[in-house]
Amino acid sequence: MGDSSASYIHMVQHLIEKCLLCHMTKEECMEALSKHANIMPVITSTVWKELEKENKEFFESYSRMRKEKVSENETREGILKMVSESSTDSKV
Repeated sequence: MGDSSASYIHMVQHLIEKCLLCHMTKEECMEALSKHANIMPVITSTVWKELEKENKEFFESYSRMRKEKVSENETREGILKMVSESSTDSKV
């Protein structure tokens, strides 16, 4: 049992790492692994938390990077919206 559960946890860890490469949040990762790999969210959450404990600096940096990316996307969307509205206003 110990060997198979260790390999299962290792597989979940590997899938979480793939989610990290796609810049997913923990919640997005839990949902994706539940849907596509039939892994219970509580398992994903537990393994994620352990990875956070073992790699504190990485996850702090990852979290900062995600916040910056979200901020960039919001800014970009705001600019596009303003340009779109401006374009629509000038046609009237």
